[in-house]
Amino acid sequence: AEFAGEYFKDLQALKIEMPDIVPKVSEHIPEILDMVKGLVEKGHAYVVDGDVYYAVESFPGYGKLSGRSLEDMQAGARIEVDARKRHPMDFAVWKSAKPGEPAWDSPWGPGRPGWHIECSAMSLKYLGSTFDIHGGGEDLIFPHHENEIAQSEGFTGQPLARYWMHNAFLVIDREKMSKSLGNVLTVRELLGKYPAKVIRFFIVTAHYRSPLNFGAEELTAAAKGLERLETALMAMEELVKAGPVAQMDSTGIGEAKAKAAVSFDDLLQTAKREFIAAMEDDFNTPVALASLYNMVREINRLTIEEDFERTAGNVDSVAKAAALLRELGGILGLFDFEEAVDAELASYVADQIARRQQAKASRDWALADQIRDELRAKGIVLEDTPQGVRWKKA
Repeated sequence: AEFAGEYFKDLQALKIEMPDIVPKVSEHIPEILDMVKGLVEKGHAYVVDGDVYYAVESFPGYGKLSGRSLEDMQAGARIEVDARKRHPMDFAVWKSAKPGEPAWDSPWGPGRPGWHIECSAMSLKYLGSTFDIHGGGEDLIFPHHENEIAQSEGFTGQPLARYWMHNAFLVIDREKMSKSLGNVLTVRELLGKYPAKVIRFFIVTAHYRSPLNFGAEELTAAAKGLERLETALMAMEELVKAGPVAQMDSTGIGEAKAKAAVSFDDLLQTAKREFIAAMEDDFNTPVALASLYNMVREINRLTIEEDFERTAGNVDSVAKAAALLRELGGILGLFDFEEAVDAELASYVADQIARRQQAKASRDWALADQIRDELRAKGIVLEDTPQGVRWKKA
């Protein structure tokens, strides 16, 4: 319970949604016993001296997840010879009690569940015979998930999961993370060095099936990448908040601006299409992020580098862009960490910006610099843009 509680604290820090159900094996012994009894009755399991083994040869599909035959598995595995087993790859679904271990009564005597049966029994209870997505580390493909399939499908006669998502290992400075190398990093330790939003963003910069290298250089790059998106979103929302300053007319200039607004809409449609296509391609998050970067780069070009007029139509296009960036970024949880801006602080900063603008208009550069430096000392950074002055916390 202590470790589970700490784990959930880490989930909350990273803004990962909590599961609806967190089942405990010790509270589901009746369901496990029912499944073991069913497997014995169906001929998929057999009893030997209080132990119950799954007969892998009784399940023709054994090995379909890992793409290996029984012969390949047996040749590549280090298995202790057990004359009680019908096949060396048979595995325990119920183990007889041993001194000092937890035990429960069963039709075969006191014992405890095998390593794999608990997952099959609990998923059947809460998710049914077949569910959409089963996840886990790539090291669990065999034997754990392979055995889950054999148990569940042998018991229900239905496919266990429609899709399997296996994440690759974490590596630290190009070496696999392991206790033996002394390079294990916990989420809690990382949170002491980097903001939670940077850690979460860093995770989605790599495809989940690819190894993820935790290094200072990579995390620094992730922080800069996230800041690019956050800054772009802030700039767009500030521009929208400022509102239009000119009206579209029927002159050639007005017509050119109308065309710019149309191409802006095309840009947003392309970005959304590319983002969705990437996410539908096995959750390809790095490609999805690339579509957001492309969108932001083009929006910056249209609103800053080009001769952008804040007409009602163009401001509306920027509003649509900001909404889309927030929507798509929200799918990856990129903007879930935004801190609520204190109203009193916002009012104070707005007043100081107004004072600084007035000082600059009066060519009182010393006062303008003084106001900027005072704000910086309070952790507020000002940024002059073609759309006006923006501020953010340092």
